[in-house]
Amino acid sequence: MPPVPQPGEQLMQQPTQQPAQQPMDTNTTKPVEPSTADLGRRVRAARQSQDLTLETASRLCGVSRSTLSKVENGLMSPTFDVLQKIVVGLKIEIGELFGSTPKVSASGRRALTRKGEGQRHAYRGYQMELLATDLAHKAMLPFRIRISAHTLDAFDDWGRHEGEEFLYVISGSVCLYSELYAPTHLNAGDSLYFDSRTGHAAVSTSEEDAEVLWMATNADIPRTPNRDESAAKSAVK
Repeated sequence: MPPVPQPGEQLMQQPTQQPAQQPMDTNTTKPVEPSTADLGRRVRAARQSQDLTLETASRLCGVSRSTLSKVENGLMSPTFDVLQKIVVGLKIEIGELFGSTPKVSASGRRALTRKGEGQRHAYRGYQMELLATDLAHKAMLPFRIRISAHTLDAFDDWGRHEGEEFLYVISGSVCLYSELYAPTHLNAGDSLYFDSRTGHAAVSTSEEDAEVLWMATNADIPRTPNRDESAAKSAVK
C-alpha cells in the first residue's frame, strides 16, 4: 500500500497549499434537498429549546454564525465535521438531527439497521448513510458512504475533527489525502485507521463511485496518553 497504478492511470497529486483551518462554509443560496431542510429545522429546534441565540450557539459549537444560519435555513448541506461540532455544542445525539429517537439501554446494547434503512445525508462528493442512529451515546459513528467525488475540487477544505476514524473500501478504489502523509491509495478490501484531527479528504479513483464503510469515534472518546505524555506528567509530579 499504496498499490501500483494501472497503465494509463494518472495519480492525483496532493495540493501544494493546505486549505485554511477554519469552519467550512459555502456560497450555497438555495435548499439542497428536502432532507437538508428537515435537518436545519431540527438544528434550530434544538438551539431554541435551550434558549440559545444564534450567536451563542455559534460559539458553543465552534461553527461560524453564517454557517449555522445556513444550516438552520436549509441553505447548506453540512459536512460531518460541522454535524459533529453541532451535536457536541448543543449536547444532542446525531440521530436526533435525522428524525430518529435514540434509545439508551443499561446493558445488552444493540442496534439493527436493515439494508437501505439508514439515515441519509449528502454533502457534495459524499452520499452518506448513517447507521445505528437509534442507539444513543455510541462510542462509534458508523456510515456507509458512496464517494462520488473524483478530485479534491469537490471540497472547500480538509475534513478535521476530534476522534479517530476507520475506513474500509467495499467496492471501487479510493485515494485518501492527508495533511501529514502522502496520498494513500486503497482498493476494495483495503482499510485504514487514522487520527481525525489530521486534515483529510477521500476521493474515488475508480471509474465508478467507490463504496466504503466509514466509522468515526465520538469526540469525547477517552484517549490513552502516549509514552512521551506519560513521562512528562511523571516529571511534573
